[in-house]
Amino acid sequence: MISSAAMILIGLTGGVATGKSTVAQMFKQCGAIIIDADELARKVVQPDEPAWRDIVRIFGKEVLSPDRTINRQALGSIVFKSPAKRRQLERIVHPRVAREQQRLTKEAAQKDPNAVVLYDVPLLFEAGIDKRVQKIIVVTADQQTQIARLKRRNDLSRAEALRRIRSQMPLSKKIREADMVIDGTLPRAVGRKRVQDVFTVLSQLASPKSPLLIT
Repeated sequence: MISSAAMILIGLTGGVATGKSTVAQMFKQCGAIIIDADELARKVVQPDEPAWRDIVRIFGKEVLSPDRTINRQALGSIVFKSPAKRRQLERIVHPRVAREQQRLTKEAAQKDPNAVVLYDVPLLFEAGIDKRVQKIIVVTADQQTQIARLKRRNDLSRAEALRRIRSQMPLSKKIREADMVIDGTLPRAVGRKRVQDVFTVLSQLASPKSPLLIT
């Protein structure tokens, strides 16, 4: 049958330090609306918010900075060493982030029924968000590049970088589940061209001027 498409919600994910944020900015420059899960996570854990209180109650005041904000590095050093504690944190943060994402997606659709909305989320598969999006883009990089980026960006040791990488679902498995894959190690001009090509396809899917043949 013929279906008129509407706003399309895309899940943008990858491994840690694969270049996902850079790719997201390229999509934004193309005209996509970006919803950043990390930004939402920072918002819901602002001082005295319910998630903030839960985190302090469970992980202690040692995860707070002098200004009472969550010290992400201190909290990360705890949860990346313990899958159980990481799951505790996810149970606090993920539902609240999901509600914010849904609110922003609805808002984007109201402003532009033909919008291409990308939900930039590191734990798309791990949190079951893959079931809530229409297409999935995975940004990839080889492990040595990931390690080098983490050491440079987060001042981590090689062992700490590997622990961060291994705390996530393997990239190889994410690639198998992806609708589209973008190499996060491409030269910037080549990567931008790849993003533009993908955005063109997504725009066509989101446009009611281009009916989709559904079999």
